[in-house]
Amino acid sequence: MSPDLQRLEHIRDYCDEIQKTIARYGKSFEVFGRDPDYQRSVSFCILQIGELGGRLSPEFREATADRIQWGPVKSMRSLVAHSYGSMSRDIIWETAVTDIPVLRAFCEERLKS
Repeated sequence: MSPDLQRLEHIRDYCDEIQKTIARYGKSFEVFGRDPDYQRSVSFCILQIGELGGRLSPEFREATADRIQWGPVKSMRSLVAHSYGSMSRDIIWETAVTDIPVLRAFCEERLKS
């Protein structure tokens, strides 16, 4: 298996972790906004996804740029890593409930092909 596909497996696994966390705590921004553990769990996974996305080969990122915007994926890693607790909960939540399911589906599709 290529290094890019190995990274996609890990990205998919972190997407799954986010979805499991949301299922555990509930799909409620109000709960998310009040629970630091919930926030940290999701944020850590987003950070890891960004790190892995940044390590995909330039060729892979370019070939799949019509499906996934890898630049913003990597940028989220930097935002989470360097905001030191001041990251907007709205942005984290929106990423978790809107972007992560799309990214997970993409990874699953690529891993099956």
